[in-house]
Amino acid sequence: MPLPFLPLAQGDVDYQVDRRADPRLIPDALADPSTSVVAVCAGKLAVPRGQASRLVMRSARVRLATIPGPYARTWLGEERNVIWMYLGSYPRGDSRASVVAVDIGSSDAGREGDAGPEAILERMRMRFDWVSLRDVAPHASARDAGLATTASSLSVWHSRQSFCPMCGATVVAALSGWGQRCRGDDHHLLFPRVEPAVITSVVDGDDRLLLQHNAEWDDDRLYSVSAGFVESGENLEHAARREAREETGVGLGEVRYLGSQPWPYPASLMVAFTARARSIDIHVDDRETVDARWMSREEYSDALTSETMVAPGRATIARYMIEQWYGRELD
Repeated sequence: MPLPFLPLAQGDVDYQVDRRADPRLIPDALADPSTSVVAVCAGKLAVPRGQASRLVMRSARVRLATIPGPYARTWLGEERNVIWMYLGSYPRGDSRASVVAVDIGSSDAGREGDAGPEAILERMRMRFDWVSLRDVAPHASARDAGLATTASSLSVWHSRQSFCPMCGATVVAALSGWGQRCRGDDHHLLFPRVEPAVITSVVDGDDRLLLQHNAEWDDDRLYSVSAGFVESGENLEHAARREAREETGVGLGEVRYLGSQPWPYPASLMVAFTARARSIDIHVDDRETVDARWMSREEYSDALTSETMVAPGRATIARYMIEQWYGRELD
């Protein structure tokens, strides 16, 4: 069955793509008192002060910090180093309310004195807690999780691409934050690049799950399922089979789609599959994967209880794939 819930694939916001080219879209939205502005800084998201400490509690609810549009326009309207991004609108009563994100990560705020826009930006940094998407999404409402994913994704892209990859000229934000315009001779438009990756839960004839540990993971106890990037000219199913064989030596039979969610670290789209193993002999590559094991549900439960294994984080698609096989939520 397809995965019923994924934390970074939520939300009810209409992107209103057809309005992005309107130069008045963001100024008009900021003039509307019903508009909410969320803040992002180098991919991290603003939440009300003190809420970051609650993220260690599984049941804690956290919301994005919001600023009314007119206030944000007053505080930041003259600041040239911020990037405004129109996230869309959602129903509110008989009308619709807009949401705008402001990325303050490119500003040198607060380093040249204590007055003017720079001080305002520094106060914003001090006023809120700043948390990562993977921390806030499992604790947020569906709408906030969707807004956070979009704002963080765009913020990371803008922070990583300051020059045109075609000619090397500088770029400026365009299309209400969803694009960039090259300042070179032809002023062409640039768009965020999405890197597809596959992730596969592999089970054998005894319904055991193949779990593996990646050489780059800091925690030796972390085990997850097979994953990797799609290569040029490759389809998703081929990538799933190739990655499993390269990392563990296990061949796959039938491959079935489970779902997908964005993973902006920095720009991935994780596409999930489940597959039946055609063999059970494991031969790890010792480069990316240093250990792999077939686990029954009882063995996995014992490993979690004894803390010899830990599960992937609550924002990851891998966790929900493992839970689907496991038959219940992981603690």
